[in-house]
Amino acid sequence: MDLRPTSEQAILRGTVREFAEAEIGPPVMEWDEAEAFPDTLVAKMAALGLMGIQFPESLGGAGMSAIEYCICIEELARVCPSVSLSVAAHNGLCTSHLYMFGSDAQRQQYVVPLIRGDYLGAWGLTESGAGSDAAAMRCSARRDGDGWIINGSKQFITHGADGGAIVVMTVTDRAKGTGASRRLWSLAVLRA
Repeated sequence: MDLRPTSEQAILRGTVREFAEAEIGPPVMEWDEAEAFPDTLVAKMAALGLMGIQFPESLGGAGMSAIEYCICIEELARVCPSVSLSVAAHNGLCTSHLYMFGSDAQRQQYVVPLIRGDYLGAWGLTESGAGSDAAAMRCSARRDGDGWIINGSKQFITHGADGGAIVVMTVTDRAKGTGASRRLWSLAVLRA
């Protein structure tokens, strides 16, 4: 088994490294001191395919492999770990859950704009009494006609201040228990 990077992966590494050093490196301390995530960076990263790394090209994604995903995240982290984490959270928490569990209509409504970089994806799991233990969540959702009513609160929402679409984890039926085969939580998408 040959574990060396392919020539395409080497080019990807160089491209993301060059982008990070040119676009993120110079202003990174200013962003850090201001505790701000620059809106203009999302569009630039989307143009490079970083806002839809593993999503299919049919939705506008880059269609990369898991190894290529790691290369992108690693190269961003060389210059700015927080931007790297933001890209990973956008792809792996918000967008991936919408892609995996959303309908085709929801993919078009949310996933495509997220991949395009129209806005940053946010994620709400953590609660004050449960931390990030999904089985201990208290925030609930119940069906109300064609929609849902969410009752509860979250804290430490990843990209909560900057996200344009927020996936909120909620309990829908606690009676079903916490086993992997039971539905304990649901996804709610809130558009800021």
